[in-house]
Amino acid sequence: MNEKMTSYKIFKAILTPIYRFWYRPTIIGKENIPKEGAIVVAGNHVHIMDQCNIIIVTKRKLHYMAKKEYFDNKKVAWFFQKSGCIPVDRSKKDTEATSAAREVLEKGHALGIFPEGTRNGLKEEKMKELHDKYFQEEDFKSFQKRIKKNKTSFVNYLEELISSKIITEEEFKNHIEDTNSFLQELIQSKRITKQDYYDHILLPLKFGAVSLAQKGNAKIVPYAITGDYKFRSKNLIIRIGKPFTPGDDLEKANKRLDQTIKELMKESMEEENSGK
Repeated sequence: MNEKMTSYKIFKAILTPIYRFWYRPTIIGKENIPKEGAIVVAGNHVHIMDQCNIIIVTKRKLHYMAKKEYFDNKKVAWFFQKSGCIPVDRSKKDTEATSAAREVLEKGHALGIFPEGTRNGLKEEKMKELHDKYFQEEDFKSFQKRIKKNKTSFVNYLEELISSKIITEEEFKNHIEDTNSFLQELIQSKRITKQDYYDHILLPLKFGAVSLAQKGNAKIVPYAITGDYKFRSKNLIIRIGKPFTPGDDLEKANKRLDQTIKELMKESMEEENSGK
């Protein structure tokens, strides 16, 4: 066994019980992860610890693609190095990272990727845009603190609803602290449908996952994360779907991946809401 694999296994053995105790994830469908052969594990991205949910349920070593900023940060660099991640420079077309990912698949190993390309949470640039457009009278720091827990995809959707005159700008401003709850209210009042809600639960998927899977002759293993990353969480659910091959049509494969992740999220969220 090489040194890197030994380090990974030691790190995983230490991480798993701590992670399970701290977040109490419920992981459904781990049997859908193939035990051998090239695979691309792809799911939604909401938290820095997302990759751990798959790492702890498979004996396979997962090589996740992660932004290089994590490797530049001394506080967390060790975590990403030990967990077998591949650094990606998102400021350019990172051919070095792509080559490393292709090599993983060509060797028949497991690659992890977040097809949204980034976490579905408000970045400072988007916050500033919202502040300057709608909330100029409010101090930016307090505004930033107030809205930071929102999904970017939900905020973008609500702005679309303003443009289509389904909601007013005033309603948007009054509900900016919790866009998810506001969307639920809009469903109840039949101003939008449940399907509209789920159609906007993800950021648009980039083609990296399906493209790498196609070129690496790999299967795609979709998964979905719902709930909260809190100490002793009561609702953190990871649902792993059945693997599929991308085929020749990348557009079709990406749409299938998008729809599958959304359906897995919907299943978990509706089970939670029904009290099951």
